[in-house]
Amino acid sequence: MKTLGHWIGGKAVESVSGNAAPVYNPATGAQPTQVSLASVDEVDAAVDAARQAYADWSQSSLAKRTAFLFKYRELLDAHRDEIAELITAEHGKVHSDALGEVARGMEILELACGITEKLKGELSTQVSNRVDVSSIRQPIGVVAGITPFNFPAMVPMWMFPLAIACGNTFILKPSEKDPSAGYRLAELAAEAGLPDGVLNVVNGDKVAVDRLLSHPDVAAVSFVGSTPIAKYIQSEAVAHGKRVQALGGAKNHMLVLPDADLDFAADNAINAAYGSAGERCMAVSVVVAVGDTGDELVAKIADRAHKLRIGPGDDPASEMGPLITREHRDKVASYVGGAREQGADVVVDGTGYSVTGHPECADGFFLGVSLLDKVSPEMDAYRDEIFGPVLCVVRADTYDEAIHLINSSRWGNGTAIFTRDGGAARRFQLEVEAGMVGINVPIPVPVGYHSFGGWKDSLFGDLHVYGNDGVAFYTRGKVITTRWPDPAETGGINLGFPTSS
Repeated sequence: MKTLGHWIGGKAVESVSGNAAPVYNPATGAQPTQVSLASVDEVDAAVDAARQAYADWSQSSLAKRTAFLFKYRELLDAHRDEIAELITAEHGKVHSDALGEVARGMEILELACGITEKLKGELSTQVSNRVDVSSIRQPIGVVAGITPFNFPAMVPMWMFPLAIACGNTFILKPSEKDPSAGYRLAELAAEAGLPDGVLNVVNGDKVAVDRLLSHPDVAAVSFVGSTPIAKYIQSEAVAHGKRVQALGGAKNHMLVLPDADLDFAADNAINAAYGSAGERCMAVSVVVAVGDTGDELVAKIADRAHKLRIGPGDDPASEMGPLITREHRDKVASYVGGAREQGADVVVDGTGYSVTGHPECADGFFLGVSLLDKVSPEMDAYRDEIFGPVLCVVRADTYDEAIHLINSSRWGNGTAIFTRDGGAARRFQLEVEAGMVGINVPIPVPVGYHSFGGWKDSLFGDLHVYGNDGVAFYTRGKVITTRWPDPAETGGINLGFPTSS
């Protein structure tokens, strides 16, 4: 069995903690790998390597940083299939979806390649007599990223390319469920010429997380995961004086108005609800059918759901793969039975699903897609973030009722409206309480040069990830006021408050 250790100071490091966790192939249920779980001392070693590397990297020229980033981008492009295969093997998502993940992560790397533009300062001349004022942005130090299992390559790439482009050094703590993609990203960074210690990977569990949150040399922490853990990350990081951005869970609504193209809406509901087996924080988990659209829309979604091909991610015919673990699969399945008991109509029941044509998948963590109609806000399937291939349909008589329903949610990550009415769409984008809004776009994940993040219980901290917010998070501002007096002038004493005159 393969054992995955850590990447510290530019080289592979075998763990001496004696603790390890299983890494499964979700399609087969087999365990080909185990991942080492770092001790406090091993986390400290990674922080020390990053701290030592920071002295030189923070003073490196923008030309040197961008030269690395461009080379790294070329190397990742050449290895994108390999990285996608690692994602499929440990997460389970189909290969095409894994390739898409790598591509979206590389958008942030491409943004980082233009860091010279993002770090340009400002200058105001002659603000007072012979006085100029300039502002610059500088790196903040050693920063850490704690990333989730559902996007083992993309979410790390949301963080470390911008962080190191800004002059920081980075410690990645990937999910212990699928750590190989993040580890491979660090290996390729070293191959592209990144100096030792600038990017480190520490595999681990809560022991590693807590040490990163408390270590005095870690200046900032980025996190993506569930809302309860995001709250914990924020409180612990702030208690130890750190800057923090912590992205939590979601319950994303897709509002469908009566004038919408229902075939188009049904296609997009399927894509957004069941892609990546629903293990996306931006997945549509609730369709809000307004007026008399419900029956027809549900029928169209059900017809498409029955035709989805579910199987191992390395089979090109598969459109959806397994869930990440057996325990998670069983938890997701329990919501379907629970919804039936609480009064919902189970239009499509994906529980008890088994893959055909792949005997090696008999013990895989597969679950079919489920469609629940006439769900009410009091039901567990509506209130909880299920994080699986379960789509709820809620009926609303009017737009006002629908927008009130959406805005009453404790989450505010992403939302979408499907309509042909530009006025209704404009009203929705202004009235809805969510950080990311799609108009006839079901998963409105911003491109790399706009920032990603939600509202309410979907975000803890002031700044979103990547885009301009990402640059701001990984830098701190400094304002410099300069006077070069005329040699012929005399000074004099003035105890009054200085003014710009």
